This record gives sequence, C-alpha cells and structure tokens, in this order.
Amino acid sequence: MIHYGLLGTGLMGAPLGDRLLGSGSPLTVYNRTPEKTDALAVQGATVAPTPEDVLEIADVIVMMVTDAAAVAELVLSEGSRSRLYGKTLVQMGTIAPGESRNLMAQVEEAGGSYWEAPVLGSIPEAREGNLIVMVGSTPAQFEAAAPLLQCFSPQPHYIGTVGQAMALKLALNQLIAGLTSTFALSLAFIQGQGVEVEQFMAIVRDSAVYAPTFDKKLKRMVEQDFSNPNFPTQHLLKDTRLFLTAAQGLGLETTGLAGVEPILERAIALGLGQSDYSALFAALQQQL
Repeated sequence: MIHYGLLGTGLMGAPLGDRLLGSGSPLTVYNRTPEKTDALAVQGATVAPTPEDVLEIADVIVMMVTDAAAVAELVLSEGSRSRLYGKTLVQMGTIAPGESRNLMAQVEEAGGSYWEAPVLGSIPEAREGNLIVMVGSTPAQFEAAAPLLQCFSPQPHYIGTVGQAMALKLALNQLIAGLTSTFALSLAFIQGQGVEVEQFMAIVRDSAVYAPTFDKKLKRMVEQDFSNPNFPTQHLLKDTRLFLTAAQGLGLETTGLAGVEPILERAIALGLGQSDYSALFAALQQQL
C-alpha cells in the first residue's frame, strides 16, 4: 500500500488530506502552522514534526503550499535532499512553469521523481473530489498516478510535460482576474449611475458576455462580504504576477492584465489580502 505524505494543510491542502484519508491509504502530514493539522490528525493522519520526517516515511508526497520558494524550503533543504531518493513529489500548488521545471531538475538530481498537478476549483470541489486536475508529467507517470488523481477528480486531464500544466493553470487564473475585475468595474459603474443591479444582471445573463462567475461573485460584491474565502486576494495577486512575468517572457502584450495588478494591490492595502478575491470590488470603489 502506498504511504502518502502531504506538505501544506491550509485552505486547499486540508480537503486534499481528507480525500487521501478517504482512500484508505496511510497519510503523514506537515504544516508550518501545526494547528492546521489538527483536524486531519483526528481523522487518522500522522502529524510529522518536520518535512524531513514526511519525506522519510512517505512514498508519494503531495505539496500544496504558497509558492515555489515555500516548496524549495520544504523539500530542497540539506536535510530534505538526502531523503528524496526514490520518492515521488507531486506539486499541486500554483507556481510558474519555469519554477516547476527547475524543481523537477533538482528533485531528479537528488534521485527522486517529480510531476505537477495544479487544480481548478476551490474548497467545495476539493472536499467532494470534483476538482479539475491538470497533469504535467510523463505518460507513464500519469498512468501510474491514477489511484492518487482519482481521489481529487473524476477525470484528471493529462496536459503534457512538466511546466505545461502550470502554464494552463496560470492561463485560467488570468481569466479569473480579468473576468472578475471587468465585472466588478461594470457593477460599480451601474450602481454609481443608479441603474438597478437586477436589471443589469437580467440583461447580462441573456447575453453572450455572461460568465457564471458573475453570479458566483455578485452577492459578495453587492453585500461587501468577502469573508470565508475559497481563494484569497493575495493568492490571485501572486498568480497574476506569475502570469505577467511568464507572458512578457514570450513577448506578449499584457497591458490589460497589468491594470488588474494595482487593483489587487489596493485591496491588500485595504486589509483584504486574506479575504475572497472578489474584494477587488471594494478596491475599485476606494482610492487610498
């Protein structure tokens, strides 16, 4: 039986851990904030005091942490490198394509294997095992990973080599930033002009410009309630910056998305960094 490890038990990591435990396989977890492992421990996970301990005992290690620097801190320290031999590391957090390829090179140099599986979806989908999982790996790795992937998604998607799945994930998150910011601007504009919100939405819903995310975020924006986030503002800013850097490296014109970056920065300055990313609506209405 495969022994799974999980590095990162935050907003998304915790429900991934639930799914792994539900598979019946043993699970060892680590988080820099130990209290965030308590719920998984109650359900039967073993809590490790260090990431090195996870690497020592687990065969396949799932990583769901903030960024590439956090991944490197956990698995590429001197103590961790010596434990990578024969281990499989699965990067599920969103990082840049180049960062993912660099991590693969270092893990393979230490005798381990590495592939990526970023996801689209949030906490409810993670809990239900209905995430959209995009895999960057070799075909053989994808085939071998079926039992793991099916914990998280009914139909994982094989995208291509390491880096390509991360590129697709950033492209999707760029759409999130773009769609949410343009909708928020239109909503703030019609409110400022005294147009009824429901009149606006009735026409939008019946048009070719409609996207389901508009209704998903409408209530939060109208009520200015950005609590209990599935995806915090600070994470969307991080992913927006990753996309901008990668896209500019390809010589693409990124002016449109670049305009969203200061809106997200303003939301964070307003104290909304850990709130739902629809908080950019508040930033559009307030000048610092």
